[in-house]
Amino acid sequence: MNNKIIIINGPNLNLLGEREQSQYGSLKFDELKENCFKKTVELKINAEFFQSNIEGEIVSKIQEARKSFDGIIINAAGFTHTSVAIRDALDIFKKPIIELHISNIYKREEFRHKSLISDVVTGGIFGLGSDGYILAIISMEKMIKNEN
Repeated sequence: MNNKIIIINGPNLNLLGEREQSQYGSLKFDELKENCFKKTVELKINAEFFQSNIEGEIVSKIQEARKSFDGIIINAAGFTHTSVAIRDALDIFKKPIIELHISNIYKREEFRHKSLISDVVTGGIFGLGSDGYILAIISMEKMIKNEN
């Protein structure tokens, strides 16, 4: 194992700290990224952080990840509820995947209650704010070392 993970972020997450702070908090995207890298360095994990507003770019990144990453943490954002293509790409990955949402999608609008990716991921973290990313990194580290 390379202890290499990728953290994939979907649409509008690049605007963290600017949009809907009541749902997503005030932490800016670059600060979130920095916090994640601090945790991965601490745990001796190599990590890549990726964000796209474009569904096809996310699908391509997941497909590429099969060759060089041991796990995926994904906040598919709005694509969680709409993208069969992202779901299918994740299903092909066949390594640990954690679905992550900053807000609790089950306490929001009805259309957000359905995740198209939940049935193909290893586990999920919902509604714990940006700390969910740190928890996901810790959990992924254990999974790729077969401790979880």
